[in-house]
Amino acid sequence: MDGVVNGSGRSIDIELGGQEVITIDLCDLDPNPEDVLELLKEGQCKVSVWTRLASEYWRRGYLEAAETIAHAATESLTTNGAAASSLPVYALLANIQLAHARRAPKVVLTDAREDRLDGARTKEDYYREAAQYLNAGERAAAEGGEGVGGTLAFLTRGIHQLATRSMDDALRSFEGVLAEKPTNIVALLGKARIMYARRNYPQALKLLQQVLQLNPSCIPDPRIGIGLCLWAMDHKAKAKAAWQRSLEVNPSEWSAQLLLGLESINASKTGNLSEEERAQSFLMGTKYIEAAFKANQKSSAAANALCELFLRKSNLKRALKLAERTVQFADTLTLLTEGNLRAARVLHAEGSLMDATKYYTSATEGQPKHVLGAIGMAQIQMHNDEIPAAIHTLDTLIQPPNPQRSVEATVMLASLRAHPRPGVSSSDAAQEKVRARELFDRATKMLEHDDTRPNGNANVSTRAAAATADDLEMHLEVARLWQEEQPERTARALREALRISEASGQIDPRLLNNLGALQHMDSNLDMAQSMYEAALTKAASIGGSSGEAMSTSILYNLARLYEDKEDLVMAKEAYDKLLTRHPEYVDARVRQAHMLANLNQVNDAHEILKHALTAHTSNLNLRAYYTSFLIQNNQLKVAKDFVYATLKDYERSDVYSLCAAALIMYNQSRESRDPNSKALEERKRGFQRAVETYQKALQFDPLCAVAAQGLAIATAEDALGALSGVTVASIAEETQLRIKNARDALDVFAKIRESLNDGCVYVNIGHCYYARDEFDRAIESYETASTRYYYGHNTSVLLYLCRSWYAKASKEQSFPAMNTALKYAQMALHLQPSDKATMYNIAMIQQKATELLFELPPSKRTLRDLEVAIGQATHAQRVFGSLATDPSSSVPYNKEVADQRRKYGEIMLRRGDEHLTSQRAFEAEAQARLDAARQRRQDEKMRLEAAERAKMEELRHQAEKLAEERRIAREQALEWTREIQVESEEERERKAKRALKKVKTEVESGDEATNGGEPKKKRKGKLKKANDQGEENEQLFSDEDIDNKPTKKRGAKKRVVRDDDEQEAGNVPRKKQYKSKEYISDTDDEMI
Repeated sequence: MDGVVNGSGRSIDIELGGQEVITIDLCDLDPNPEDVLELLKEGQCKVSVWTRLASEYWRRGYLEAAETIAHAATESLTTNGAAASSLPVYALLANIQLAHARRAPKVVLTDAREDRLDGARTKEDYYREAAQYLNAGERAAAEGGEGVGGTLAFLTRGIHQLATRSMDDALRSFEGVLAEKPTNIVALLGKARIMYARRNYPQALKLLQQVLQLNPSCIPDPRIGIGLCLWAMDHKAKAKAAWQRSLEVNPSEWSAQLLLGLESINASKTGNLSEEERAQSFLMGTKYIEAAFKANQKSSAAANALCELFLRKSNLKRALKLAERTVQFADTLTLLTEGNLRAARVLHAEGSLMDATKYYTSATEGQPKHVLGAIGMAQIQMHNDEIPAAIHTLDTLIQPPNPQRSVEATVMLASLRAHPRPGVSSSDAAQEKVRARELFDRATKMLEHDDTRPNGNANVSTRAAAATADDLEMHLEVARLWQEEQPERTARALREALRISEASGQIDPRLLNNLGALQHMDSNLDMAQSMYEAALTKAASIGGSSGEAMSTSILYNLARLYEDKEDLVMAKEAYDKLLTRHPEYVDARVRQAHMLANLNQVNDAHEILKHALTAHTSNLNLRAYYTSFLIQNNQLKVAKDFVYATLKDYERSDVYSLCAAALIMYNQSRESRDPNSKALEERKRGFQRAVETYQKALQFDPLCAVAAQGLAIATAEDALGALSGVTVASIAEETQLRIKNARDALDVFAKIRESLNDGCVYVNIGHCYYARDEFDRAIESYETASTRYYYGHNTSVLLYLCRSWYAKASKEQSFPAMNTALKYAQMALHLQPSDKATMYNIAMIQQKATELLFELPPSKRTLRDLEVAIGQATHAQRVFGSLATDPSSSVPYNKEVADQRRKYGEIMLRRGDEHLTSQRAFEAEAQARLDAARQRRQDEKMRLEAAERAKMEELRHQAEKLAEERRIAREQALEWTREIQVESEEERERKAKRALKKVKTEVESGDEATNGGEPKKKRKGKLKKANDQGEENEQLFSDEDIDNKPTKKRGAKKRVVRDDDEQEAGNVPRKKQYKSKEYISDTDDEMI
């Protein structure tokens, strides 16, 4: 028996033994197919009946029943000996397995916490069974002698290959079907999917549009693929319209709902929408995604999108389940990575770091350059205190090959490199800081030139960049990195941090304080004061211990600023207020003492320092300042004992104390003048101990510029050689050694100058140049120290300048240079009026200047300079006299030498009148010669001026004569023109008469010829052409004959030459001009 499909297509008739026909209504199928199976087996139906019934069950969603029917079909056909025709059934079974695979997990997580799928079969199992069914069908067909090809076999094989990612094989299968039937829907859809996977979006779009034209009700809906292609081609509005149309046609289609949900959420991130519109778009997207997941809970894409929503809501349990669902059902690498990443984020938020690390590792293994995966892994490593591993993770992300552009990762890596780590050497730490600066610079450029991302995610990038740019801690990190090398970069970063702090409405007083300190160091005192005051106000409003701590630091900075502005009253009030609140603030007491010391209130300053030392004996900064205070006040013995006590009882490695001790020992050894051998030996040992102490300080701090400068001074002065009493063979060798030592010391001072910003460095450089007799360069260094650091108020530097100008003047025999030396000495005396050594030096310079002028020839000096010098020498005499008779027992000079200088000055001044007389005579003679030369020049000038005037007069006469001649010539020319015009009129009248007479003669001659008489004799000449004879006369000769006929010469006449005549004469020769008659009369025959 057989079964027959009803013509209506919605029922099947099955004949049982030819006596009974049973009709199965396909619109009303029993979910349990057992009864139907009995009928089909009994009726021994054809393959088409079995497959039609199974397909109908499948279409209605009874996949298990369809599979049961297909298995029963293979058994029945095999039993009935029709196994060869079972290929369609096996193809149906293969497609059923592929349908199972679409809803099966890709992998099953054995340690899943929320989404347990124990015992579930994976996609690979179903794919394997599908392949087995296909192979069995082809084998059965081959054994039965039927062909194994055909459209159904190719399509099923192609679908299987597409599911297992065998793209090339699948493409060949689909193209084989399309070669026979170009309109096959399944083949077109399969090929379109392959084109889309290969990013050939235009071709895929074309194929899908063809499917839509062939079958507008096709399932799966081609509009989904059309929208995906349009989205990839950046036609987002058209893509959305395609998905919306798909949802209208198929309201239960989950793919369209998912894609529309994702589009709405992306749209909510754009900046051109209002806040309400963005919220509405996000809510709509959420609803679409939830509906899509409800429609297909086995979709990894829907689970992934919904997981992100639950993550934002902090519903970690649901988010973890959806993340595990995504991982287990993901069939692309992107979805697998996203699922692992979201699972890691959920576990990270829960604090399950071990499990989170596992998922982060899986995500980065699948996509090593995934930004969020690398950042999450780095965060876990940082939490586990694995900083080098975190640096490696982020460095791998942003370094080639395929470097990722991520502002967040770059900033994280820069911060990690800037953070000090244990076990890192100082050189490596410096290199890490350099790399951190480079990374922050790169991040800043990325923020300034933020590129837009494809597929409409530009605003996502913009918001992420804005969030990073407004990261307060990042700008503070940048400020810390640059604070030592480039304060302006630090100030820029702090200003950005202040902008962010102001935008938040909670300004941090520390930012204002730090910016004020930077302005303070740049000498912008007014701006710094305003910032300090604003910071103090903000700190006072905070209250509590933190606010008090801020206020204390800011108030101290404000007091220091008042000091620098020389507002000592305000500075004292600030320090007093600070010490009232915090008596233990040692730095404030030190500044009070320093202010008093500058005001020459040394005893009061000393009392404050001793009181502070009583309360804070072990404070090294306080002890260092007290040591400096003692040295500045020439209490070297007390300072030496105090610094030795610091090194012995408190800190043996205190670099400042070591340098101070070395300085004291060096100065004491240099000032020792005892000539006996024991004293010399002691002096040598003092220098050695000083050098050793400097070297010890450098061992503790290799970058200590003060210790290096001390050693350079010892080198320049040859402290261990000549300065220690070691004899030198000759003066030449001593000079050569002095120059060499100064050169070596200069090399060291040049390096110290780069790190120590102090005037003493330039002073020492000046000393070295002075020792090398390079006085100009020494003066330059002293001037730099005096103007840049001491503002012209350092007596020692002024005296160094005086000494250098004095040596320069003596070497060059320059009276102006000697006056400059005198000027600097007088400036030093103005600062210390009671300094008798400076008074002695001034008198010495004045006397030496006079002596210098006396030795110069009169041509190299002036009477004015000589008078000034003699006046100064007279003043020097009085000074030397007072210094020689000074009653003080201890003076900084030798009284006998002062008296000798006075006597020498008296002898020298006796020659003053003689020099003045000779100088007056010389200048008078020179003035006479000058006057004579000036008179000669004046006479010569007057002679030349007279000659020039005579020449000009002669030229004027000649010009007048020439003008007169030209006037006469013009008058004559006018007279000639009038005469010629008169002659021309007479000539025209004569010509007219002759022409008239000739015409009459021609008329008469014509009459005679007619009458047969002889012609009259005619005059030779030309007739003017008469206007009224043109029609009567006939031309008797050709043009050639006329040209060859000779003409009569005309006598030349005088005429006035006009401009146009001259122009014509330039084009045509003046001589031998011929003119032919226009008409030839009969009388011309006689001329031949």
